[in-house]
Amino acid sequence: MALPSQKTELVSDTSLDNWESVGSGGFGCVYKARHKDWGINVAIKILHKDVCSYDNNLHRSSPFTKLCDEANHMDEAASEFVLRRYGTYQGYRSGKETSMQHGIVMEFMRNGSVESLQKELSGPLPWPLVFRLAHQVALGMTFLHSKNLIHGDLKPSNVLLNMDLNAKLADFGLSRVSTSALNSSRETTEKIGGSYKYKPPEAFKASYEPARAFDRYSYGILLWSILMGKEPYPCADYALVKLRIPEGDRPCCEEIDKTKLEVDGLEALVDLMKRCWDESPSKRPTFKECFEVTEKIFSKHEKGIHKVVDDVLTRLESQNSNQSSLASNVPPQTPEQSESNDAVDNDFCKQDSVSVSTKIMSDEDKAKFVDNNRVKLIQNVTGVMAITKELGNMVHPEAYSCVEDKQKTTQEKMRVLYMTFRSGGVAVKAAFYDALKQHHPELVKRLGGYA
Repeated sequence: MALPSQKTELVSDTSLDNWESVGSGGFGCVYKARHKDWGINVAIKILHKDVCSYDNNLHRSSPFTKLCDEANHMDEAASEFVLRRYGTYQGYRSGKETSMQHGIVMEFMRNGSVESLQKELSGPLPWPLVFRLAHQVALGMTFLHSKNLIHGDLKPSNVLLNMDLNAKLADFGLSRVSTSALNSSRETTEKIGGSYKYKPPEAFKASYEPARAFDRYSYGILLWSILMGKEPYPCADYALVKLRIPEGDRPCCEEIDKTKLEVDGLEALVDLMKRCWDESPSKRPTFKECFEVTEKIFSKHEKGIHKVVDDVLTRLESQNSNQSSLASNVPPQTPEQSESNDAVDNDFCKQDSVSVSTKIMSDEDKAKFVDNNRVKLIQNVTGVMAITKELGNMVHPEAYSCVEDKQKTTQEKMRVLYMTFRSGGVAVKAAFYDALKQHHPELVKRLGGYA
């Protein structure tokens, strides 16, 4: 396999086949394609036509030249934790376009982003992976800032994951293309992309000039998202965020605060998170200070990272083989459940929660609850032996022995139970749900379950 020796190498349609759309953003579309000479899949980001039109109308340089200038930032920031650029694309996307397309050719990250992983797992990630991601992002941002580069769009969808779920930063150059070229419709673009949720309070002023403190604030909100496994402010639009963030509002930490004393290093990470989103830019820690904290935290959990990554990858493979779309991994919510969850998780949304205690769940609904909340239940359920005893003969003798083993962690015991669920089907999952209600009623309620 021969990879490009020059990062400025021009890639044309003759070298590419098997084009497949994998996403889009404010600046353009992302495609996966097979490079026939290199023998690998690559990611190609192609500018929207309105970006090119803006460049042609308001700048003397061509969109291709502008794109190369932006791509050079990627070359300056080449590191282990920044997405690698292979070259620049120019072509007609194998005859599917009538006008010349311009883009950047990069390594393809087969496991998507932190955002897509959160959606596939329907919740928070295992703790060792949380701490590694926090550390790797801090390392990547330290390198970027050491090169006097500002990311400007740090969020879960721009933290990509390789085959082993290691993090690499993306879109720190092209985000500037999006901002400058689409300035006339900037608010609309940000509403779609969600970037406004990661903007510091000072950035909502018309006179704001980008500074590295911007990225430090975004990192704090990103840490919250990684810890919680979801986006902040789920029902707040751009106008509301723009109003409330400068007034001091931040994502709700009630659920995190209840857990931080139970997980080694979590309290230190929460403290770092809150310092990063400080209202005063000068009080936000540098990324060097951040990675010194995250390095110590991750060292406490590093021994468990390989098993956790294997577990997550196994689950992803299982879901991809058994389900036709990722959408089926998201638990179906009734309007009542949706309102209740928003009221708990989002301090911008103060709706009264709607009681669902009078509703009755079928065995199939209980089974779906158990499947959709697998990660959260494995991370949070305690007293596994008591629950196992209630399941009685439904649990295989070997699994029962494993749960009795005092050398195994609670999470290991829960994973064994889930293996039992696979073979036992709906009946076992429904019985587990009933036992879970007795031992962890608040957890069931928090995850959207009911009687």
